[in-house]
Amino acid sequence: MSLEEKVREYAAKYNSRQYFEEDPISGPRHFLEMAKQSRADLKDVEVASVVAAHLAWGRRSMIVRDIRRAYDEMGWKPYDYVMRGSYRCDPVSLHRTVKWCEMAAIFERLRLYFSDHESLESLSADGFRTLVFGQKSDLKAANKKIHMMRRWMVRRDGIVDFGIWKDTDPACLIIPLDTHVHTQARALGITNRNATDFRTADEITDYFRGIFPADPCLGDFALFGLGVTANSK
Repeated sequence: MSLEEKVREYAAKYNSRQYFEEDPISGPRHFLEMAKQSRADLKDVEVASVVAAHLAWGRRSMIVRDIRRAYDEMGWKPYDYVMRGSYRCDPVSLHRTVKWCEMAAIFERLRLYFSDHESLESLSADGFRTLVFGQKSDLKAANKKIHMMRRWMVRRDGIVDFGIWKDTDPACLIIPLDTHVHTQARALGITNRNATDFRTADEITDYFRGIFPADPCLGDFALFGLGVTANSK
């Protein structure tokens, strides 16, 4: 089987919700389902996704546990919580090295942003980095958590991802580059670069553009599946 055939097979198999029941995306998915029942707003999905993406590093079970802890603090009304402007702000850890005071700063930046904007969709990755996460501008950064959240919000097949940002073309998305994606891509010869930066993420994405030109982030599921297979051997 050629690499392209393997990529297509794994992308089709692992683009399935069954593999993501205990995944960071499961947190904001709750609010998406609530929004479909008119019991939540799409802004709840956006805020919940910011929380989930920011905490998405480490063991998946711990990530999901701590995302739910954050939602508990927010009364499971993330947008209302942000806009009220009163946040838990102390040096106690929420998830690994992420402390509640760090989350409070993100919530305050979201409050300021939503005071003048209806959605986070128009933010570039670097704009998201600076205006939401409060980091210094860095056009060379991979911005994994940001591109992961953009994948959630933009891809439109309705299987795993949400597809609620309608003004962004899925063809313009960038693969969320973390250590596991980088390791798999290097093992397959998709990239030879050592750096986990934007250039590497774009190079990997460009490979998948050749296979899935309208939806290159479908390749993210293929790399996930290849990683699962490699780890099971």
